[in-house]
Amino acid sequence: MSKRYKQLVEKIDADKAYGVADAASKVKELISAKFDETVEIAMNLNVDPRHADQMVRGAIVLPHGTGKTVRVAVFAKGVKADEAKAAGADIVGTDDLVADVKAGIFNFDVVVAAPDCMGLVGQIGRILGPKGMMPNPKTGTVTPDVATAVKNVKGGQVNFRVDKKGNIHAGIGKASFTAEQIAENFKSIMIAINKQKPASAKGRYIHNAALSLTMSPAVKLDVLELADIKG
Repeated sequence: MSKRYKQLVEKIDADKAYGVADAASKVKELISAKFDETVEIAMNLNVDPRHADQMVRGAIVLPHGTGKTVRVAVFAKGVKADEAKAAGADIVGTDDLVADVKAGIFNFDVVVAAPDCMGLVGQIGRILGPKGMMPNPKTGTVTPDVATAVKNVKGGQVNFRVDKKGNIHAGIGKASFTAEQIAENFKSIMIAINKQKPASAKGRYIHNAALSLTMSPAVKLDVLELADIKG
């Protein structure tokens, strides 16, 4: 453990489960990098994603955004392509975009698709899928309303999805945000995650959860408080 990291660990009470407001203030004390670190949440849910009805996934537009500039590519044609461009999409295309992806050219971070272009997107699903870029109706990235999708993604939309062990990781802001902005962003994603609780999930929904910065140790969160955060 480096000296820098050890000093940060000493600032956290290891026996305490922090409330959201306290945790947001605490991560502000853990800033140590020369760049604007990302504020990250990590949690483990008591679900088994191998069962389709226990797959927890969704999207939420954070009230204060993510602090990140996101480049959006849109698969659309005709009027929909014009709407996507007007909404601020970085790249709009069809076959040309498929060719770029096949050639390994990724000048974007998120993909949005109009439903009539999903046949095209399917051709590159094997490339987009492992990168977490495959558009999906559940995250609002397959939609006839491509303009709103572009605005949401640009405006700070965060997608969340449990992995096969029930873990969720998401960036919810930057270290330069105020503690209040971090807490409000956290509460909004927590409302979305709680809304997705499967009816078939038994017992406590949230096993454990933590808040951290890119280069910091984790601040343990009070899971009972998190379970009560409802919209």
